[in-house]
Amino acid sequence: MLTITDTAAEAIRGIVAAPELPEGAGLRIATAPSAGDASTLEVSVAETPAETDQVVSESGARVFVEADAVPLLDDKLLDAQIEGTRVGFMLSEQPPQ
Repeated sequence: MLTITDTAAEAIRGIVAAPELPEGAGLRIATAPSAGDASTLEVSVAETPAETDQVVSESGARVFVEADAVPLLDDKLLDAQIEGTRVGFMLSEQPPQ
């Protein structure tokens, strides 16, 4: 299952704290529909998960993973780099446990 770092959770909480978003909003990761390559992903803000999304909650942050993206992210770690108001998300392999 996708794991979220504390830094990524902080970034997600900041993004979904916008007043126009409802409580429980999150970041959604999905395969890009026009890419043709199943390994291309897109990130967006979603008010609620889609019916078939896998919901990952860590440290008060919610990530909705599209069903087609679940196998791609199953062993990944979501991290973020925060620079002022800019946020960059990165995926890496989870460290061995």
